[in-house]
Amino acid sequence: MKKVEEAMTILQALGLPKGQQNERSALTLLTLLSLRKRSRWSSSTGRPVRIHEILIFIRDEYGKRYAENTRETIRRQTLHQFEQAGLVVRNPDNPRRPTNSPKTVYAIADDALKLVRKFRTRTWQPALRRFAANKGRLIDRYEKRKRKYLVAVDLPDGTLLSLSPGKHNRLQARIIEEFLGRFCPSAKVVYVGDTARKLLHLKRKLARNLGIPITEHDKLPDVVLYDRQRNLLYLIEAVTAHGPISPKRQIELEETLEKCKAKRVYISAFPDSREFKKHIDNIAWETEVWIEANPDHIIHFNGPRFLTVYGK
Repeated sequence: MKKVEEAMTILQALGLPKGQQNERSALTLLTLLSLRKRSRWSSSTGRPVRIHEILIFIRDEYGKRYAENTRETIRRQTLHQFEQAGLVVRNPDNPRRPTNSPKTVYAIADDALKLVRKFRTRTWQPALRRFAANKGRLIDRYEKRKRKYLVAVDLPDGTLLSLSPGKHNRLQARIIEEFLGRFCPSAKVVYVGDTARKLLHLKRKLARNLGIPITEHDKLPDVVLYDRQRNLLYLIEAVTAHGPISPKRQIELEETLEKCKAKRVYISAFPDSREFKKHIDNIAWETEVWIEANPDHIIHFNGPRFLTVYGK
């Protein structure tokens, strides 16, 4: 279709990578612009949309059906790059909204909207050059706004991590700041995930030496610590939306870590007692519970000793 081809031409002109110069990304751009097949580019308008709404618009206006399970592909392989290029703003209505919120919306950036409206006119090329010259500043402006709400945490080795906004990542930061110092002060931070970037922090060499498999789709919990002196691996799940270390989760982790020679301690971390009570029936025996609101204490689910290692 002509409109889709023109959208791909725009993406190419803007310098988007090859992986985003495709039909999926073109249709996503057209949705963000609320642009129908017979509409003029000058009539483009911006409106915040959820990914589900993008799928509906593409289906209704362009006859292309994407399955619901392609939402993650659109987010990771199109919208993420649009954001980096300064074409899209995520959650312009509420920058504090967590990355994994079902209410997350995306909107075309004002400068990008003004540029696209000029496509196929005499002012397109000059406007494109200005946009390209200002693009870095545009991205910086968006990043500066986001940075205000990032969750910062200092690792014991001096590394500064910036986690994306949200209750879940705030709890992860407290695990590192409060739990580690109290209960395993000599431990190293092997791994920290993030709701926006799974492999936010990873000591690859240490993980490899320990026999911990690492992939983009790994099944590791949110925070992994290692105490070399005691050869203890602390596997900590931050529980805000997803579940704790359940019997099923523990079996999965044992299977994932079958080649790991370190002894394991499984911990479910909660922000407060209210959240803990929601999950109490699903916590595996012979694991630990730590509650941020009462950081000096650990609840041990059965067993003769505090932070007992079971199995190996």
